[in-house]
Parts: sequence; structure tokens; C-alpha cells
Amino acid sequence: MAEVSVIIPCHNAAGVIGRALASVQAQTLTDWEAIVVDDGSTDASLDALSPYLADPRIRVIRLPGNRGAGPARNAGIDAARGRWLAFLDADDEWLPEKLARQTAFLQTTGARIAATAYLRHNDLTGDQEAIGLPRRIAMPAFLKTNVMGFSTVMIDRAWLGARRMPALRRRQDFAFLIALLRSGTEAAGLNEVLCIYHHGHATLSAGKGRAARGTWAMYRVHLGLPLPLATWYFAHYALCGVLRHKAPRLARALGVLRAPGV
Repeated sequence: MAEVSVIIPCHNAAGVIGRALASVQAQTLTDWEAIVVDDGSTDASLDALSPYLADPRIRVIRLPGNRGAGPARNAGIDAARGRWLAFLDADDEWLPEKLARQTAFLQTTGARIAATAYLRHNDLTGDQEAIGLPRRIAMPAFLKTNVMGFSTVMIDRAWLGARRMPALRRRQDFAFLIALLRSGTEAAGLNEVLCIYHHGHATLSAGKGRAARGTWAMYRVHLGLPLPLATWYFAHYALCGVLRHKAPRLARALGVLRAPGV
């Protein structure tokens, strides 16, 4: 049994999946398995994966049709055999010490969920910004804004049990973490940059709009929050997003945007 199971959903990611897998292979902690869940790709993703399959720690699960990131991650969780579950999106990458530092952090703190700081890299402009997070992450503050980048999250698989990601096309990662924190636990924040989150695609503005609509639907439909409460949390979510991207100095002063410790 591997120490860490890495879950990587992949849909039409031929140009980037190799970078993600190479960053897993470069980890200083070598006792891992990587489960790539191909979610109905119609491009050359499977061809791009082929060179990495010589590594016996990497395996591929193919889903019939495009089901979405949530079902793809759930399929990976179901197939996982590791002590810890780690999640990596196909277009992101990890720094080499990520798994070693985070597993040690989880064991030291006794936390069941942990996330790390990360670097936001704009692939169009080359601009970069380091995003930190608090040491303790709990409800209901987490409902106002998701401070955990999902490609940095690691979870105790035994504690997770049968819980899985909800059947949402968007914001299923946020909803999943909310459900876990609602169980009464807190997540621990390792405020070191150990992941690179790539963004800046041509459809970024449209993507933000879809994310906002998905967040509203998550509050109102999935979580079933009353309209006033959903409006309250969505207003915080939207304001935090605007401050982070348009007024980072003010966001830092208000504690909305945190610098990493390292």
C-alpha cells in the first residue's frame, strides 16, 4: 500500500498532463501511486500519458463519456490504496517537497485535512502571485471564501470513509470541502508554497462568470441555504474575489489575501 494516492482527473489535457505527472515523479517522497482518471477525453490525452505508464506507480482509469471532475475524482478515490489522498488537477503542478512536507505536517498536527499555499501563474502574461492561507480553517468562515486550492488538498483516507464529491458540474470541490468541515473537523493550513496553479486562458472571464453562477447554485440549491443567508455568503465570496484580484494590497490589509510564510 502506498503512503499517498494522487488523484488526477483528466479531460482533454494532452498539452499539460505530462507536466503534472512529471511533478509527481519529481517528489522527494517516493512512496506514492498516481491514479489518472480520463474523463472521456477526445484529444490526444491518452497518447500524452503513454510515456509515463512505464512507471508502475502510475495507472489510468477511463470513464465512459465526460462526467465531470467530481465523478472523475470519486472514481480515483474508490480505486485509491494509499494512507493519504492528494488531489492534483491536470493543468497544475507540485514543487518537489510537496508530499513530504504535507504528510509530515498532517502527522505532526493530527489534522485530517490539510492544504498548502500556492503560486498563481498566469500562462498568458507570465505574472505570478503567491497565495497563502491561515493555520486553521473552519466553518462558517470557509463558507465566505474558499481559501484552499484543491490541487493542494490532502485528506486522511480512513477518516474520509464513504464520503464522496457531490454530483455538481461546477464548484464540487468547494461543496465537498464544506461538507467535510461541516462534520465538525477543521482543516490545517501549511503556509508554504508547494503547488503552482496555472490560469490565464483566453476564456478566463467566461470562466469567472460560470464559477460565480456555480457558487450561487451551490449555496442555494446544493446546500439549501435560505435566500438571505445565501445572499450574505455569496456577497462575501464575490467581494473577496474582487479584492484579491483588483485590490490585493487592501485584501492583504483586511486579511482576505495572505502571504505565504515561506
